[in-house]
Amino acid sequence: QVQLVESGGGLVQAGGSLRLSCAASGRTFSSGTVGWFRQAPGKERQFAAAIMWSSGTTHYADSVKGRFTISRDNAKNTVYLQMNSLKPEDTAVYYCATKQSTNFISTRVVGYDYWGQGTQVTVSS
Repeated sequence: QVQLVESGGGLVQAGGSLRLSCAASGRTFSSGTVGWFRQAPGKERQFAAAIMWSSGTTHYADSVKGRFTISRDNAKNTVYLQMNSLKPEDTAVYYCATKQSTNFISTRVVGYDYWGQGTQVTVSS
């Protein structure tokens, strides 16, 4: 079992920045993929970014490419999502998720086994 805890959400003005954290407990990320998804009110949960733990390979949705950066800290067993140049349309609950023992980055919700509880990000115009 893996427990994921997100933090770092909040209210920010358009153009501002936030850094989200996803800390794992129970088991380490040591292999597999960690992804960030987001869900706006009334919309489906959508892929934002992901990183393969072992290689550091990353993948981004087109909507966040160039503005968001996903990274990992092996010692802290934590994944970060640095979000810059935020827009009102980035407002959503952000979830981290992990798929253990894989060398494939999935952009689908069903591609992940464990999920955090989410953290709210609100971008005002």
